Amino acid sequence: MSKTRIVKQVLTSVPTLEGAGVHLKRAFGYHQVPLLDPFLMLDHFESSNPADYEAGFPWHPHRGIETISYVLEGVVEHGDSMGNKGAIGAGDVQWMTAGSGIIHQEMPKGSRAQHRLLGFQLWSNLPASHKMMAPRYQEIASHQIPELTLANGIRVRLICGRLEGKKGPVRDIITDPEYLDVTMPSKTVFQHPVKPGHTVFAYVFKGSGQFDPASPALTGTDHVLLFGDGDEVVVASGEIGVRFLLVSGNPLGEPVAWQGPIVMNTDAELATAFKEFSNGTFLKHSR
Repeated sequence: MSKTRIVKQVLTSVPTLEGAGVHLKRAFGYHQVPLLDPFLMLDHFESSNPADYEAGFPWHPHRGIETISYVLEGVVEHGDSMGNKGAIGAGDVQWMTAGSGIIHQEMPKGSRAQHRLLGFQLWSNLPASHKMMAPRYQEIASHQIPELTLANGIRVRLICGRLEGKKGPVRDIITDPEYLDVTMPSKTVFQHPVKPGHTVFAYVFKGSGQFDPASPALTGTDHVLLFGDGDEVVVASGEIGVRFLLVSGNPLGEPVAWQGPIVMNTDAELATAFKEFSNGTFLKHSR
């Protein structure tokens, strides 16, 4: 018999200034570690004012983590120390494994018509055994992401994971994650199996709904709902429907030493990383 996961905690996103002056909403971050292990941070970008985002995220290093960028409106241009460069636009995903170290920049631009930017960046931790792996990218264009329409009109974009015999295009990730973008019409029910023991959360950014049978309906947006253990998630949408990200992953259960864009297991490893960044020996792998 299936055990439905119950919402055990609700977090509300907080306005935050990041990069060179980007206004965003931080759904969770440093202060919530290790509550959402293996996930470290989720940022929500949404604005029609270029002054809120055009300064972007100039050149900065990463080590020990994966950054997952998902754009719904606008464009994010990027470049890195390995010579990669390009842009991800509406519906695209970039899953970057920083591993042993990469230096990159991300410069957002709004949509041409309305200067609108909407998207998310999720940080996921790497285990100690893979902190120093070679950096890599999985860049997924919108048309490569399966969009399933279920019998009750629910639409699911399957970025990573499995649903109804389909598999998302992002694969071979160490923490065994799922990443779904779920849009539910009013008065519908979405049931989705999840792996027991995995961390599972939803981030609601449109509409309202009831995220477990035992809890009242959530009203308002920009909330993280962290689920307790179980083997399925059951969501009932409200009068206006609801849209949310549903994310899960295998927790690492390891110490976290985190400073800025670098996440290691010990303070000594952090000190080494920043020393290497200062003396020019940070990058361990070339193109």
